[in-house]
Amino acid sequence: ALVGLGRTSGAGSGVLWSLLSLTGLTLCAQESDADWDDLWDEFEERRYLSARRWKGGEDPYRLHAFNQRESERIPSDRAVRDTRHHRCTTLHYSQDLPPTSVVITFHNEARSTLLRTIRSVLNRTPVHLVHEIILVDDFSDDPDDCRLLGQLPKVKCLRNGRREGLIRSRIRGADVAKAGVLTFLDSHCEVNKDWLLPLLQRIKEDPTRVVSPIIDIINLDTFAYVAASSDLRGGFDWSLHFKWEQLSPEQKAKRLDPTEPIKTPIIAGGLFVIDKAWFNHLGKYDSAMDIWGGENFACAVASLRNTKRTAEVWMDEFKQYYYAARPAAQGRPFGNVQSRVELRKKLKCHSFKWYLENVYPELRIPEESLYQTGIIRQRQSCLESHKSEDQELPIVNLNPCNSSKGTVPKAQEWTYTYNHHVRQQQLCLSVYTLFPGSQVLLSPCKEGDNKQRWGKVGSHIEHIASRFCLDTETIGDTNESIKELVINPCESTAMSQRWDMVMS
Repeated sequence: ALVGLGRTSGAGSGVLWSLLSLTGLTLCAQESDADWDDLWDEFEERRYLSARRWKGGEDPYRLHAFNQRESERIPSDRAVRDTRHHRCTTLHYSQDLPPTSVVITFHNEARSTLLRTIRSVLNRTPVHLVHEIILVDDFSDDPDDCRLLGQLPKVKCLRNGRREGLIRSRIRGADVAKAGVLTFLDSHCEVNKDWLLPLLQRIKEDPTRVVSPIIDIINLDTFAYVAASSDLRGGFDWSLHFKWEQLSPEQKAKRLDPTEPIKTPIIAGGLFVIDKAWFNHLGKYDSAMDIWGGENFACAVASLRNTKRTAEVWMDEFKQYYYAARPAAQGRPFGNVQSRVELRKKLKCHSFKWYLENVYPELRIPEESLYQTGIIRQRQSCLESHKSEDQELPIVNLNPCNSSKGTVPKAQEWTYTYNHHVRQQQLCLSVYTLFPGSQVLLSPCKEGDNKQRWGKVGSHIEHIASRFCLDTETIGDTNESIKELVINPCESTAMSQRWDMVMS
C-alpha cells in the first residue's frame, strides 16, 4: 500500500522500543529554506516521466498494485493538507539539530511515485538538515530509473549489480551515508509539512532512540491523502505479523498533551530515523533476510524465513508459540543465525520474557482454554486408544464411534492444542520415523518435538515434519481386521485420509 508520511513522531530508546507521536513544529531557524525550484531547472522531468507510462487499455494496477494512471496525472510537487494537531505549530526545536542522510531503496518503482517521494523531501525539509538523499536501485530493469535522478540536488544513485532485496540494499545505503543520522523512507511516500525536525529532536536528546512517524495514508485508487489516527501504535501477533493497535483507554487518559510521543512495542519498519553509530552498534539489519514486495509466492517463502530467523534469535522458549501460529515454518530452512545470537549476547539484550513483561504485556501467552476437545472421525469410525495389560503405552486404531447421550468415552476423546499436539492426557500422537507407512503411536508429549505436531488442512490431518497425511491401513483378515494408523503421501482422492475433527 502507498503511505503518506505526515504528522511527525517522537521516539523511544533501546533495541525494541520506539515512540510514535503526533508532534509538529514551528521553524524558527534564522537560515531560510533554499528556493528548491531553481535547483530543478536542469532536470528534464517530462522526459524522465515519459518512460513506461500507462497506456490506454492497459490495467493501471498491473505493474505496481496501485493506480498508475492516477499517479501520473498528479504533479510531482502537489500540495497536501497539513494533518497535524493545531498544537503542533506552537512547538519549538533546537537550532543545531543534526543533518540526516535519507536512504530510499527500490526495485522497478513507478517513476511518478519515486519522483514525488524525492520532491516532497526536498520541498518540505530545511535545506541544511538534508545532507543527502541516497537512492539504492536494487537492479531495476531500467538503470535510468535511478541514474537520471542523480541530476537532482543532494541525490546520489547507487545501483546493485544483482537483486539483493530490501535489507541488504538498505545496509548498502547506510554504509555510504555521510551524515550522523539515518532516515529510511519507502520509495512511494510523501512527507508532510515540518516532518523532520521533531524526529531529529528526539535523536539529539537521546541517540539510542529509534523514532518512527505517524504514517498517514495515500489511497491506492485515487491518491487522496488521508489522515491516520494519532492514537495508534505498532504491535504484532504470535505469527509475527505486524498490526496497528489502538491505545487503550488507560493509555489515552495518560496523554494530557496530544503532541506527546507514544511508546510502541514495535515500528512498522519502512519509515524511521536512527543515529548511525547506534544503528551500527546494534548490528544494522540481519543481512541474511530476503524480502521485497511483489512476487506473491516468493515473498511468502521469504517472509516465513525471515520471521523464523527472528523467532530463533530473539524469542527464547516463547518461539513455541510462533511455531504454533505458523506450523508451515516447521522444518523450513532459515540459514545460519549464529552471528545474530552472538550479537545478542554481546549487546547483553534482555530476554523475550522481560520484553513481554515490561514492553508488550498485551501480547498474551495462549491459555489452556484455547485447547479444543472432541472426537476425530472417519465416516462412522472414531480414533481410539487401547491399552492391554502387557503394553507400556496404548495403541491407536479406528473403532466404531461410541458416544451415547452426548457423552464421549475417554478412549475416543482427543485434545487438539495451540501448539498442534493431538493428545490424550500426557500422551501425544507421534511417529518414530518419517517414512511412508510409518505407524502412528502414542508417546509422552514433548515440547518442540516435530514428530508430534499435526495440522488440519482441509479434510486431511497433516503431519507437519514429514508433510505426509494421517492414513489408515487394514491389518489382518476380513473377519478380524484392524485399521491401523500410519502416515502416507497426501492424496486428495484417498478416502482413508479424510477426517473430521469434531471439536468444541
